[in-house]
Amino acid sequence: MPIDERKTMSSMTNVIQNIILENREKLNISGVLDVLSFDDQIVILETELGLLTVKGENLRINKLSLDTSEVTVDGEIFQLAYSEKENMEKGGSFLNKIFK
Repeated sequence: MPIDERKTMSSMTNVIQNIILENREKLNISGVLDVLSFDDQIVILETELGLLTVKGENLRINKLSLDTSEVTVDGEIFQLAYSEKENMEKGGSFLNKIFK
């Protein structure tokens, strides 16, 4: 692992983020800074540990409190994936990457 990645990882160790998934139907997330995008199939959240993408069906944001940094998502949850904020900013949108 490169030294830069180790420094980034060590600076993140002070951040606590909890993700609780109940029966693949209810997702509670702490450490949320902003909701960047959402519809009934995808929710993209900016968290203290990077961008978190939630994919599923019939998704809805049941609770949103940016004061306490908590979000609750209900629906059929299929996938959770993190990506780095820097990668999204440098590379542009997903579609831009596909059509390069």
